[in-house]
Amino acid sequence: MFELIVRNASLVDGRNGIDIAILDGRIAEIAPRIGAEAADEIDAAGQLVSSPFVDPHFHMDATLSLGLPRMNRSGTLLEGIALWGELKPLLTIEAMVERALRYCDLAVARGLLFIRSHVDVSDPRLRTAEAMIEVRERVRPYIELQLVAFPQDGYYRSPGAVALLERSLDMGLDIVGGIPHFERTMSEGAASVEALCRLAAERGLPVDLHCDETDDPLSRHIETLAAETVRFGLQGRVAGSHLTSMHSMDKYYASKLIALVAEARIDAIANPLINITLQGRHDTYPKRRGMTRVPELLNAGVNVAFGQDCTMDPWYPLGSGDMLDVAHMGAHVAQMTSRTALRTAFDMVTVHGARAMRIDGYGIAVGARADLVILQARDPIEAVRLRAHRLIVLKAGRIVARSEPRTSRLDLPGRPQTVDEADYAPTEEGARSA
Repeated sequence: MFELIVRNASLVDGRNGIDIAILDGRIAEIAPRIGAEAADEIDAAGQLVSSPFVDPHFHMDATLSLGLPRMNRSGTLLEGIALWGELKPLLTIEAMVERALRYCDLAVARGLLFIRSHVDVSDPRLRTAEAMIEVRERVRPYIELQLVAFPQDGYYRSPGAVALLERSLDMGLDIVGGIPHFERTMSEGAASVEALCRLAAERGLPVDLHCDETDDPLSRHIETLAAETVRFGLQGRVAGSHLTSMHSMDKYYASKLIALVAEARIDAIANPLINITLQGRHDTYPKRRGMTRVPELLNAGVNVAFGQDCTMDPWYPLGSGDMLDVAHMGAHVAQMTSRTALRTAFDMVTVHGARAMRIDGYGIAVGARADLVILQARDPIEAVRLRAHRLIVLKAGRIVARSEPRTSRLDLPGRPQTVDEADYAPTEEGARSA
């Protein structure tokens, strides 16, 4: 007997009327109308059943700190960094843990069960690292949290950062981070990339650098990152986050650069909500979008994922832990509006993020983890369009969040009494015939 069977599911790959049987926290069988019995059953009623959402780029140590000690009035990246510098001396482990746990509760309700967080290790007290390690252990039963040792104030620019980053890794942070474009000079930025890749190779760790988060087309540290990735044999273990300078580069150079990124098997992590908000702030009109070249990277075979980056912190006053909100914005900014591209936008907050985070056992397949989300949508495109309501969230086959279907009641003569937004969407067949 199975522990649980999810019946009558629609899957991301287009299959409908599918049952998913779960045993010992794993998917044991996937087939139409499984005849076996189970201790419990869930009727998906034709709704979309997906793997959980994945956020490969976030800042958990700063989350929900909006307004402390003041607001970011210019809305710029640099004021956000300055504001975070004012807040750091006031941070306590208890407050950071409490805010992070509140955010994780929100994430679970949104079906977000995998998060990679950058942790600022520029403060000699390393309270941020201590707090996030505690959070990682406390949420382990329901969220996999990866922690990046991130020298926010610069690896060489900030006194003591070299030693602090190594100390934070010794404490148990998982990934080597950096911010080469924030170093004093281009040459120091390039030197930091080499040093950080060398450190990762020596320790057998992955790398995830904030790279070229600027409108300056001459910020080209991703080029150095690609070269050092190959030099140190780190292919498949490196991510370049943001890469917004690529948006402002000329097409010829960008085409050369994208080929290098693909050759080095670097994961590219764009952050649509934040990139579109922080970049182009110094432009008059026309204003640059600021997000990296997502379609071009995808076409070159690069694994591109979308991250949330921030939620209610010194850099971003909005956010809700909803990766479909991220996919929705990404589809607009990258002009990914074909049927294929919209499905890819959904993949970029699920399977592409899982690939970037190297999550074992992710996906809907026999033997995979029984981590599932039932959405109030019939297919991935509808899920992105509606930022679909999450009905049930399963972790290892156990329900960790549930909510009632979202409908509106009308009081109109001769009209339906309830409205579900999904009822007004064209079917896939109708879209194809159109």
